[in-house]
Amino acid sequence: MLAKVTSCAIVGLEGVLIEVEVDISRGLPSMTIVGLPDAAVQESRERVRAAIKNSGLPFPSERVTVNLAPADIRKAGPAYDLPIAVGLLLASEQIFGDVSQAILMGELSLDGGVRHVSGVLPMANLAKQEGFTTLFVPAEDAAEASLIEGVTIYPIETLLQLVDHVTGHKKLAPYETNFFFADDDFPSFATDLSEIKGQEHVKRALEVAAAGGHNMFILWT
Repeated sequence: MLAKVTSCAIVGLEGVLIEVEVDISRGLPSMTIVGLPDAAVQESRERVRAAIKNSGLPFPSERVTVNLAPADIRKAGPAYDLPIAVGLLLASEQIFGDVSQAILMGELSLDGGVRHVSGVLPMANLAKQEGFTTLFVPAEDAAEASLIEGVTIYPIETLLQLVDHVTGHKKLAPYETNFFFADDDFPSFATDLSEIKGQEHVKRALEVAAAGGHNMFILWT
């Protein structure tokens, strides 16, 4: 059976939609990933296999082919673990649900946990531009994704949590943004300009603007 799940890649600073196609057919047990995957994507075979088994679900003992389309875009990083796993469960008919209006992303740990991935903000922006209504992201990245309005964000902590949501067994609550803090509960931001290499003039301008409480507009040409 064939299943399709939508994910996203980052090319430069922009997001690009990636269709994750999973096909299960007769043959010796194997799992092949095609569509210009890098080493981290290729390694997702083992992460997905272990995550599915350790979530209490059987891994198909047949020939599994995963295609990441379009094939001419280089796929990098572990963000495809979660959509591959969901596509595999749909293709093997272990779960039934509609994810056609959702974008999924997340790295899987061997126990089925969902870990942080980079580039969630441009992915969320792309979801809105392309008309997607739902975004499933690692719980750690939900706050970042929620900066884009008009898309429902679901924070995912484990693969089994997402399976229960898709099948309707236990629905997740959408992430709610709260930008209001008490005076004694104001967040400490981890961003430090010393972590940015180069761009000395821009960093100096940011420091001066922040010190004087001025607005700043940066135009890249």
